[in-house]
Amino acid sequence: MFKQRKHRTFNYQPRFSKENQTDSSGDKEDNTTDFISKWKASRGNKPKARGVLPMRTLILALVLLLICMYLLEKKYM
Repeated sequence: MFKQRKHRTFNYQPRFSKENQTDSSGDKEDNTTDFISKWKASRGNKPKARGVLPMRTLILALVLLLICMYLLEKKYM
């Protein structure tokens, strides 16, 4: 009548298990420098996000808006 939910299964493999460790220290250094060079190259290609206002500007605009609302309410009441 009602379908029972099955337990979720995952194919988890630990990153630093004793079975996967190798004693090639030279290979590890090459991978690290290769990763760093790829990261620096890809980081430089992305354009910077323009049009995002800093938090200080948003707070200043909010305060000015509240002051204007207060003054207009005071003037017309």
